[in-house]
Amino acid sequence: MGAIPAASLRKCPQHGISQDLLDGLRDRVRLAEGRNAAPSAGSIDSASVKAAETVPAASRGFDAGKKINGRKRHIAVDTLGLLICVLVTSAGVQDRVAARNPLARVKYICPSIRHLWAGSGYTGTLIDWAKALFGITIEIVTKPAGQTGFVVLHRRWVVERTLAWINRHRRCVRDYERLPEHHEAMVRWAMIHTTSKRLTRV
Repeated sequence: MGAIPAASLRKCPQHGISQDLLDGLRDRVRLAEGRNAAPSAGSIDSASVKAAETVPAASRGFDAGKKINGRKRHIAVDTLGLLICVLVTSAGVQDRVAARNPLARVKYICPSIRHLWAGSGYTGTLIDWAKALFGITIEIVTKPAGQTGFVVLHRRWVVERTLAWINRHRRCVRDYERLPEHHEAMVRWAMIHTTSKRLTRV
């Protein structure tokens, strides 16, 4: 993915250019693969990423579970793994706390979404909140009892694959941006690139 002019990057979060492009490409891929343009289900997940020295201390944190000092990407995808929305927070923010913002974005961008699969970090009052406010049911998918090490989890593997796609882009290997909104734009551009390539193969 080529370099993006700084002036363009500053405009993208404000005017929604990257989100509009992403939405249009996602619709085209879904239609090309015989799906409805508007998804009815998807998945949510998060991943912490190390922050460069350019990231201010005020917007970074420590993920004790992953032992990462930086920021966290919270994403929602459709059942094909195509990005719907992204939120960037301090790495220390718990998934169930941060998820309320992405859920609101999901409802705004894809009001057709009715069901989401998620990991154990999204339990608690979030499930009832999402159902009552947005009509979205959240199904928690966990490892089988006694399972250790890597295992492909039903439905959740799709969003985990999307997180891996994002990390394949050099600018997203770690967070270099001073503002979280700028890193969100970088993630969207990364998925615009990935989704465009997928469209040409359909």
